[in-house]
Amino acid sequence: MLVVTSLGGNALLRRGEPMTAETQRANVRRAVAAIAEVIAAGHQVVISHGNGPQIGLLALQTAAYRRSEGDPLDVLGAETEGAIGYMIEQELENILPKGRPVAALLTQVEVDPRDPAFGDPTKPIGPLYDKAEAETLAAQRGWVVKPDGNKYRRVVASPRPRRIADIGVIRILVEHGVIVICAGGGGIPVVRGAGGGLVGIEAVIDKDWASALLARELGAEALLLLTDVKAVFDGWGSAHPRPFRRTSPQELRRHSFAEGSMRPKVEAACEFVETTGGRAGIGRLSDALAILNGEAGTWITPDGDRGQQLAKNSRQSFRGAPKARSRNP
Repeated sequence: MLVVTSLGGNALLRRGEPMTAETQRANVRRAVAAIAEVIAAGHQVVISHGNGPQIGLLALQTAAYRRSEGDPLDVLGAETEGAIGYMIEQELENILPKGRPVAALLTQVEVDPRDPAFGDPTKPIGPLYDKAEAETLAAQRGWVVKPDGNKYRRVVASPRPRRIADIGVIRILVEHGVIVICAGGGGIPVVRGAGGGLVGIEAVIDKDWASALLARELGAEALLLLTDVKAVFDGWGSAHPRPFRRTSPQELRRHSFAEGSMRPKVEAACEFVETTGGRAGIGRLSDALAILNGEAGTWITPDGDRGQQLAKNSRQSFRGAPKARSRNP
């Protein structure tokens, strides 16, 4: 089946880790090993990824170099999409059988310039700060900062993606069997100018919403939202959180989830399932194939518990598929 997989920014760069190329490379290598298992099981995969930690750091670096004005977020988004896409592409080529085509594509994603998100920033980017440091930086740089656990992070506008401008190119690549890495960091945010052309806009699109849109426009049968958390939990942070295993959009919508972390994943997954009749899984990156098989994470289908039988049928359909061969030393 055609599966769109979204790799969370925290799955590629874990909390507290140094933001170095070496650290990101090691995490990308672990990520592609999990994706290679899905490919080896016979599924066709399109990959998207987050960039929250990376784009925030890059924004700090450009602002330090040009104190009067850093580069706009659409340009920084393109830079991070290219860098992370390059790493994923190379590591996939290293682990998959020789000759399997892989391509990373800079992807423009159209948003509405009147989206209310521009007046209410919610997307966390960059490193974590103590409260005092966050407030000082906010005053110096004109940032909006909000709590993130017991720390604080910068937040920016995160408008809803409306159209993937490069979907035609992505379809051509998928039809020719290419493993495509696209819509990284939610894609490069663009709007229609007065003459009908595309121009960048200051925002960071949520990668889960962009991945759900990508999955719908490609006609994917499944959407995997992969992160560093085992599943969606009811009562996360309480003494006894309860994981959702097999559920429906209707059930999940009865509960509330944290803005900027699990909430967009749940909402994007629910919308994908409701509008397409497909399936969505949320869980830990290392469990990617198990989530797709309904054996781990949170599995969301239109009928809830019927997803268990659907997943069983899917496993039987792809039984006996060849395993990926590593060419790494």
